[in-house]
Amino acid sequence: MSVLIYTENAGGKFKKSIFEAVCYARAVADQSNTTLTALSIGNVNTDELSALAKYGADKILTVTNSQLKNFINQAYASVIAEAAKKEGAAIVVLSNSFSGRGLAPRISVKLDAGVVDGAVALPEQNGGRFTVKKTAFSGKAFAIVELTSAVKVIALTPNSYKVVEVAKPAKIEEFSVDIKASDLKTILKEIVRSSDKVSLPDADIVVSGGRGLKGPENWEMIEELAGVLGAATACSKPVSDAGWRPHSEHVGQTGIAISPNLYIAIGISGAIQHLAGISSSKVIVAINKDPEAPIFKVADYGIVGDAFEVVPKLIAAIKEHKALV
Repeated sequence: MSVLIYTENAGGKFKKSIFEAVCYARAVADQSNTTLTALSIGNVNTDELSALAKYGADKILTVTNSQLKNFINQAYASVIAEAAKKEGAAIVVLSNSFSGRGLAPRISVKLDAGVVDGAVALPEQNGGRFTVKKTAFSGKAFAIVELTSAVKVIALTPNSYKVVEVAKPAKIEEFSVDIKASDLKTILKEIVRSSDKVSLPDADIVVSGGRGLKGPENWEMIEELAGVLGAATACSKPVSDAGWRPHSEHVGQTGIAISPNLYIAIGISGAIQHLAGISSSKVIVAINKDPEAPIFKVADYGIVGDAFEVVPKLIAAIKEHKALV
C-alpha cells in the first residue's frame, strides 16, 4: 500500500504549498515504510515535474488529457481516485487550497474513504488508531479526528508543514484514464489569475489593513510595505464591504482563512470574525493607535501608535536593513 499526493499546478507551475504537501506526504509514507507517488494533471513540463522528486516523490504520474486542460472538480476527483486505485494507495494527500477543499470530499466518496480537511500535523498511528490534528471552528480551535476507513484522504493546510529537499530521482510516467461524460457536465472555461501578486493562501508574510487607514487612497503604504517584505496584501471585512479593496483580499471567518509565518495587522481592531481567519498565523504583529483594541490580545508583538507615522518608519527601517545585507 502506497501514498498518493495530488500536486495541483497553476499555469504549469507548482506553488510552495504543493511542495509542502509533497514533503508532508513523504513523511506520511515514511511512517508506513512505503512509497510516495505524485499525480499531476494538466500541461506541466518535465523540469517542473522533476522538481517533485526533490521533495520526496518516488514516482510521478502525469495526465495531459485535453479535456482536463482547465480544472473540473468532478473529473479531477475521478482521475485522482483512479490513480489511487492503480497505485494501491491507502492514503491520498492534497493541499487544502480552494480546489483541494472541493476535491477532498469527492475523492473520499469515490474511494469510500474517511477524510480530514485542514490538517496541520502528521498523523499519529498508535495501537491501530489513525488520528490527525486539524483546525476547527474557523481556526479558533483544533480537533483530533480518527479515521477508521481502509483508505484515508488528508487535505493539508498551507504553511503548516516544513519544506525539505531530498536528493533523489523519480520516474515520470504517463497516466491515461477514460473521462466519463457525466464528469464533464460542468466545464470551467477559463481561470483568471493575478500573476503579479503573492497568493494569500500561499503567502509566508501577509500585510493587512483595516478601517484605521481611513480610505482606499491610503493603501499605497500597505502595498509598499508588502513589496519590501515580499508579502501578500489583505484586508478586513469592513474594508472590502466598503469597496476600498477587492473581496479576494478579505481575510476572516467569512473570507479567506490564512496561516502565514507572519501576519501584520495595520489599523485593524480585531473583531472575532477577523481573528477566526488569522489565528493560525505563526506570528501576529498589530499596529493600532487604540491600546484597548482586541487585536492586541492575540498579537505576539504590538505597536500602539498612528499607522501613518509607524508604517513609513517601518518601511524605511526594513529598506535600510536590506541595504546592509
